[in-house]
Formats: sequence, structure tokens, C-alpha cells
Amino acid sequence: MADRGTRRGPPTIYDVAAEAGVAPSTVSRTFARPGRVSAETAARIREVADRLGYRANPMARALSTSQSRMVALMVADVTNPVFAAMIRGAQAQAAEDGFVVLLEDARESGAVEREALERVLPVVEGIVLGGSRMPDSTIRTLAKQVPLIVLNRDVAGVLSVVTDNARGMRRAVEHLGGLGHDSLVYVSGPEASWADGARVRAFREAGHELQLATRATRHHAPTVAGGVAAAREMLDAATGPPTAVVAYNDLMAIGVMRALQDAGVAVADDVSVVGFDDILVSQLVSPPLTTVAAPLRAMGETAVQNLLAVVRGAQPHAERAFVLPARLVVRGSTAHRRRKRTSPALGTTRVSGSAESASRSTSSGER
Repeated sequence: MADRGTRRGPPTIYDVAAEAGVAPSTVSRTFARPGRVSAETAARIREVADRLGYRANPMARALSTSQSRMVALMVADVTNPVFAAMIRGAQAQAAEDGFVVLLEDARESGAVEREALERVLPVVEGIVLGGSRMPDSTIRTLAKQVPLIVLNRDVAGVLSVVTDNARGMRRAVEHLGGLGHDSLVYVSGPEASWADGARVRAFREAGHELQLATRATRHHAPTVAGGVAAAREMLDAATGPPTAVVAYNDLMAIGVMRALQDAGVAVADDVSVVGFDDILVSQLVSPPLTTVAAPLRAMGETAVQNLLAVVRGAQPHAERAFVLPARLVVRGSTAHRRRKRTSPALGTTRVSGSAESASRSTSSGER
């Protein structure tokens, strides 16, 4: 029997081999490739390992068997609440299938994303990319090495799950048009975001079909600070703030609301604001945010479900993305356009449409 009284630290493969009277390579095969060891020998080795408290390294076993039962989930920014529901859905579906999720944060950087993926590639059986900032060509190269699916982005030739950006944006523009707003501004998110491109195109198309004037701001970070910066630029413009704004996401919409309120512009009464995603905090701001609700948890679940089907040998069908429905949730941040709107930021009274001539004739001195 091996003398463990003078050895410190956890038991090793060599301790188990000495105790069981076999070679260390036999112990290794017992845990990594049990089919290559006789049942009697394997049973003896496992009994010794249990008695000594030896545990096989799961990473080492994964490298030798290619069955780690782990999938990597890469998100663009782990601090962005939009990914919380996606992560929860992905984890729940993975657990149901006996897998665990290895979460990675790209910090809105395609370079950071690629470097992290190269490190985890040898130990995972599949990859889910949430809001990837890498080029399509890089994503397609990765997809040739390991089963891969992309969330919130449509990449040709690669499995993808997206929300119905076109339908959701159409509903938002229709809602604002129905409230009398005829000139809308879209607050743009990151330039590298596929979803931002899809949303601004849908915004412009809906405006054209409904005969509404539309324009987009320059690109900003998809954060509250990014929304604040965009709103300040609108406030500083010669035309003043628009009467209605649709933001790339809820965080930016909340930033727009904050900047408007700080400038004395009333959200909803003076400027209607619509977000996108329906994160939890959109219900908690004042006024509560009107937003396009994306099925975030369902996106995570769907991605992992389809990814694991490919891991198990299913043939991927990547001709078209899986498109999940979006819906408009109307709250207090949108209201009917006021025919006469005071803009404290500019110190003037702005009158629009046919009400302008009537206002001049009845109250020409009003400010």
C-alpha cells in the first residue's frame, strides 16, 4: 500500500496507480476512455480512486474525449441587461440537456471576443455568440471548427436566431404616426451591430411607407450614456428636439429620457420616446418606457436547443435565420403630439402644421 502519510496535497493519478497495482496510463484510460480497460480493472481503479479521494480533471477528460458537455456563450457586454434573459434561457436549456454554459464577455470588442473564443475552443462542444462584434468571415471560419449559432445577428451560412426587427420597428413607427408625430428620429447604436443596421433600415422603410419624415443620429454606445450624448446633440441642433424618438435599445432610450428631463423637456408631453428590447428597468423609469419587446429568454433557449441538436449529429440548416416574434408594449413615454410645444431648452414655443397660422392670428405674442 502506498504511504500517503508523508505526502501533502490531493491524491494524483500516480497514487491511484500504485495503490491499484497498475500503470498510470491505465488509470488515465479508465477515466478518459473506459472502453479500453477491462471491467474488472476499471472497477478496482475506481474503488481505489474513491477511497483515496482522487477526482479526474474534467478539462483533461474533455480534451481526450471531446465530450466536455460544455458550451460557450459569448455576449457583447455582460453588464447590458438585454443579455440577462438570453443567458438565463441558454443556461436553462443547457441544464435540461445535461450541459453547462461557459460565459464569456467580449466587452464590445471583436478582438477580445476572438481571443477568448480561441482559448475555450478546445474544451467546449459548441459556441453561442450573442451580439457578436466579429466580422462575418471570422464567424464562418469558427463555424467550420465547432458547432456554432449566432444570436441577434443573421450571418449567411451560419445558424442564427434573431428577433423580428422589421415587424417590431414597424409597430413602433405606426404607433408614433398614429399619435400624430410626422417627423421621427432614430438614435443609432454601435456601428458594428448587425441589429442596429436592421433596425434603422426598418425604421426608414416604415417611415417611407407611412409618409413620415425620418432621420438617424450618428452612432453611439448602446448605453445610458450613449443615449444621453445623442439627446444632447439633438437639443443643441438648430431645429431643437424632435417630437418623437426611437432608440436602438432601452438603455439608450432611458439615456435620451434623462437628458430631455434634465433640459426641462417633458417626456411624452413634449417628446415621445420608444425603446427596443423591453428589459426590466424599462418598467421602472418615470414615465415607464414604451418599447418593442424582444423574446430574449426564448432566443437563448432556441439557440442552445438547436446548437445541441447539431452537437448530437443533426444536419444544420443555415439558409435562413430563426426569426422570433416581437411586439410593441405601450407605456407612459409616448403620447399624442401636442400642436403647440414649449421647448425650455431653446426658450421658444414651437407650433406645427395647420395650427401655426391659427396660433399667429389668435396669440401672436405668446411665448
